[in-house]
Amino acid sequence: MSFDISDLLSSWDYQPGQVSARRFKGQDGKEKLQLRVDLGILQMNADGRPDGKRPFGSDSWYEVQQSRLSEFRRKNKGSEEGFRLDGDAIGKLQQEAIQYHHRYICFFQLKDFAAVEADCDRNLDVFEFVARYAASEELAWALLQFTPQLLMMRARARGTALVRRRKYESAIKAIEDGIESLEEFYRGHGREDLLEQSGELTSLQQWLEDVRSKRPVTPMERLKKALEEAIRLEDYEKAAVVRDQMRKLETSE
Repeated sequence: MSFDISDLLSSWDYQPGQVSARRFKGQDGKEKLQLRVDLGILQMNADGRPDGKRPFGSDSWYEVQQSRLSEFRRKNKGSEEGFRLDGDAIGKLQQEAIQYHHRYICFFQLKDFAAVEADCDRNLDVFEFVARYAASEELAWALLQFTPQLLMMRARARGTALVRRRKYESAIKAIEDGIESLEEFYRGHGREDLLEQSGELTSLQQWLEDVRSKRPVTPMERLKKALEEAIRLEDYEKAAVVRDQMRKLETSE
């Protein structure tokens, strides 16, 4: 068996600055994802832990730590006092979270936005777990510092899926929620100084303006604008007609 993957790499050029991903069924019958990077190709499972490993027979290292917490509670009559995640445990959780990061990047490129959300939510749950049980704030921050990127990607996935379905109002709400979550994160950790420096926050704010500018004007908005213009011109007869149209539209809705 040859270990040389030169032919595979030469048939799939790496494009700097672009995410290039593909999805296929592997020889084991399971769905796989591949991500082209500068030095090769990353391959991962589309379901479960991306590398397919089962630490201690569990689906993930996160699940191992959750089981450890459950056992701790059982032995301590439901108390969590004294349960801590040390640097080794957090390091493994971080390595595992990076795998999910690579996977949701692939899913986003492949327009599987529900899968992006699922992996983002999974990592956010891990970060919350670490924030609660880490032996120190310094250890917790090793993961928490990546929360803004996760919140941005989740908002991007939700908003993009809605825009593609032309549900602009819902998309705008999803983006606004993402912005609010980012602001809450920075304020909640006493890092208000990062609000103006956050690339994730700036990205969502700019995208929000773009989506708002492209949102089609609704019939009610057109009537409201017509009413304002009629009143400005003191054309009260036309204003009365427009009001009647607005009432009929409200009734029909």
